[in-house]
Amino acid sequence: MRLPVALVLLLIASPALAQDDDDTPSFDRPGIGFSPSTLPRGSVALEWGLPSLERDRDADGTRSTQYSSDLNLRIGLAEHVELQAFSTPFNHLQLKPRDGSASSSNGGGDSGLAVKIALPTGSDKHAWALLASTTLATGARDFSEGGTQYALGASYEYSFDDRWSGALYANATRGGADAFTWSPSVSVALTDTVSSYLEAGFTHTQGEASTAIAGAGVTWMVARTVQLDASFDVGLDNNSPDLQAGLGVSFFFR
Repeated sequence: MRLPVALVLLLIASPALAQDDDDTPSFDRPGIGFSPSTLPRGSVALEWGLPSLERDRDADGTRSTQYSSDLNLRIGLAEHVELQAFSTPFNHLQLKPRDGSASSSNGGGDSGLAVKIALPTGSDKHAWALLASTTLATGARDFSEGGTQYALGASYEYSFDDRWSGALYANATRGGADAFTWSPSVSVALTDTVSSYLEAGFTHTQGEASTAIAGAGVTWMVARTVQLDASFDVGLDNNSPDLQAGLGVSFFFR
């Protein structure tokens, strides 16, 4: 499996590596929120989880471990406007009861479309954007929300200086169980190509207990248009997943 994956990465990266005339826009992964910038008109970005891990143990002692590989395709439509198409084509879930045998299932997750709009601020220190999305129940039973969902998110970023920045993200979801998430974060450029961030996330879902997580991540621009990332979040209460972690790669095509 490792050789085919490496070949796919090289084939995808080849045209991206050849483009070096302009700065690459910020990618939306990793992290709870999204970048407040949009792609230039006619350009494309592909963001790929390789994969993500979520592990938890419920009150009955059942341990769940899920691996997911998510894809997000971003297309610059106009100045400050982009279209996104996203899906989770691969999921693997393993359940292990405290005193029972393990079971597992595989399948695709839900898919959706989104439109991101970067709003003018009149200052290089401020940036913010809105992201409106629709998620369709296209996934297998174990990996689907079971109905259409609508979400509206907002991301605001403030640059303290050339290295440090802070961000605030909020998102409201309707359809099924209504939910509201907000997340503060702080980022620092460690070198010209490596950056890191700290974040926290809080979610209130109608009819369910609230959850809280916190974690960190790092990004590395291995080429002008190719980014690698690694991140993790841990649960801050009994209702949150014990661990969420992931690796990813993102490509920019002008």
